[in-house]
Amino acid sequence: MRQRPKNIKKNDWDNVKSPSLSDDILARMEPVHKKHPQIPRRVRGQQKSPTKVPVSIRLSPDVVSFFKSKGEGWQSKIDKILGEYVKSH
Repeated sequence: MRQRPKNIKKNDWDNVKSPSLSDDILARMEPVHKKHPQIPRRVRGQQKSPTKVPVSIRLSPDVVSFFKSKGEGWQSKIDKILGEYVKSH
């Protein structure tokens, strides 16, 4: 089940009645760009400042598992902890 976005009230979310998707419906589904090529593909906008720098870093499996287990935003949590370390040293 999908998680409720923060901008939607719980009552509104609970009142939505979505029909089950049958095998027939799933078999007929196609990506939007195939049915409607005139609709542009979604492109992520420019990052708000301050811009983060993409890097590749090797971490131990237990560190990655720990942060991933905390859910969405795990990379930002690592960034925050490292930022606090930098400020204190």
